[in-house]
Amino acid sequence: MSLDGRLVSGIGVLSAVVDSGSFVKAAEALDMTQSGVSRAIARLEAALGIRLFDRTTRSVTLTDEGRRLYEGAAPLLAGLDELASNASGSATAVRGRLRVNVDPYFSRLILAPALGDFMASYPQISLDLVTREHLGDLVADGVDLAVRFGEQPSSTMIGRQLLKTRVLTVASPAYLAKYGHPTHPSELENGTHICVDFRDFQTGKPFVWEFRRGEERFTINTPGRLIVNDIGTMHRIVEEGQAVAQVLELGVEPALREGRLVALFTDWPDEQFPLYALYPSRNLPPAKVRAFLEFVVALSR
Repeated sequence: MSLDGRLVSGIGVLSAVVDSGSFVKAAEALDMTQSGVSRAIARLEAALGIRLFDRTTRSVTLTDEGRRLYEGAAPLLAGLDELASNASGSATAVRGRLRVNVDPYFSRLILAPALGDFMASYPQISLDLVTREHLGDLVADGVDLAVRFGEQPSSTMIGRQLLKTRVLTVASPAYLAKYGHPTHPSELENGTHICVDFRDFQTGKPFVWEFRRGEERFTINTPGRLIVNDIGTMHRIVEEGQAVAQVLELGVEPALREGRLVALFTDWPDEQFPLYALYPSRNLPPAKVRAFLEFVVALSR
C-alpha cells in the first residue's frame, strides 16, 4: 500500500486515541468531532484490512494488529513532529549550514576581518563561504544567498540592495608629489597622468570613469595603458605611487585616514556603487540568512 496523506492522518488519529485513552478525548485533542475520529479509524482499518480496536460501551483496547501498528508508528510520528518543529524553527532560530556566495573584494577587505564576531554571535551556524568573481547558479550550487557589488543583470533571483558606497578617485602622496595634483577630472585625459583601469567581470571591459555632482555628470577616457582584474593588485599599485585609480570608499577608509591615499576631486562626490543581496526564492528567507544580512549591513555603516 502506498503512503499517502490519508494514511498518515489516520495513523495520527490512531495515536491520539491510544495516547488519550478514548475516542472522546482524542476528538478534543485533535479538535475533531467524535464521529470524525470514528470515521478516520474506520477508513484506516478498511485501508489496511485489519481491525485496530476492540470496542465496548465501556472501553477501547488495541487489537494485536493495532498494537503492532501503533508501536511501529509512534517513533515515526515523533520524528515527523521533530522535523516539522526544526523546519518551522528555522524561521526564528539562527542555526544550520549557511552557504554564501561573496564578492572577493567584499570578502577580503570587509567580511574576513569581522567574521569572528558573527561566528561567536551564532554558535549553531556552520558557514560555508564561496568567494569568486562570478555569481554562477545559486540553486545548482546550493547557495543560500549571494552578496555582490554592482547592478545585477535581470534574473530569477530576488535582489535586495543593502547599501551604496561612494566611488572615489585616489592617488598616493608620492604620486601627487611626482606628477602633481589634478584639480579637475578632465586633466586625467591629457596624458600627463597614469591611470589604472579595473576590468568589469560582467562585461569584460574596463569600468568607465564617471563623475557626478548633483544632476551634473560626465565620463572621461583614460589612456588605458594599465588594466587589472584584481582589486588587491590595483590598491597596491596606487599605494606604491604608480597610478591614479577609482576605488570604492568602503574598504579604503583606513588608507585615507592614515594618509596613504588621498581622495581627489572631492567636489564631485555623488558617484556611487551598490551592494546587493541575492536570494534564489521569493519566500521569506530563514533566520540564518536574515542574521547574516543584518551583520553585513552593520559592517558597512
